[in-house]
Amino acid sequence: MAAVTIRNLSDEAHRALKVRAAQHNRSPEAEMRAILEAVLCPEGRLRLGIALSEMSRKFGLTNADVETLEQLREARPAELMPFE
Repeated sequence: MAAVTIRNLSDEAHRALKVRAAQHNRSPEAEMRAILEAVLCPEGRLRLGIALSEMSRKFGLTNADVETLEQLREARPAELMPFE
């Protein structure tokens, strides 16, 4: 797990963090983790893998279809695009 150091945090922000941590029965460090995770990894975020999986199910794409597409892609070299 990564470690982060926050420098030059204002006294006001530090006090607010300590108050908020106390309200949630957490240490200031645990509160910072919770704040960062809530902001950077929100519950409703779009996750690309899940979105693609749901789309393929919606269109009825099966694993066999995906395997066929992969075989076709590997069997034929890509064609160059004309730039004229």
